[in-house]
Formats: sequence, structure tokens, C-alpha cells
Amino acid sequence: MKNKMNYILFKDVENGKKLYDLIKNNSIKATIAPTPRVLDICCGISILYENIEDKPKIEEIIKENNIEIKGFHEIERDIDPNRMKFL
Repeated sequence: MKNKMNYILFKDVENGKKLYDLIKNNSIKATIAPTPRVLDICCGISILYENIEDKPKIEEIIKENNIEIKGFHEIERDIDPNRMKFL
């Protein structure tokens, strides 16, 4: 199991959606996710990308398309597999 989660944060939803579409068009595995509160309390979406090796390609896409981001962040995976399980 991977121990880190890789996020890209945004100032607004528009830039997040634009980057997500471009990432998917480049066959990079990613998903739109809620922004973890440990990273930011503003814009509610972020992009969670699976493979840290994709970061240089994502940076290139950002630069070529003038997308505004707040930054790349890596945090420890803290998902509890027993969350929301009721006996």
C-alpha cells in the first residue's frame, strides 16, 4: 500500500477543472478530490494524482496552459479502512 498521497491545490475550481481535463487527456491517473483541511481551507477541490513520477509532466502541462495552482503537496495516507463501518 502506498504511504503518500499527492495533491495539487488551486485558488479556484475553474483552474482545477481545466488541469484535470488536460491531465486525463494525457493519460495520467488522477481524480478530483476534496482538499484535505490539513493543506488548505479555501478552494474545496484538489487533484489527487497516483504516481509521483507524473509530476514533471503535470508541471509541463501547467506551464504550457498558464494554469494557476497553489502548489504540489504530499501528505501521509491517513485513510481509515474501518471508517463508516457500523456493526
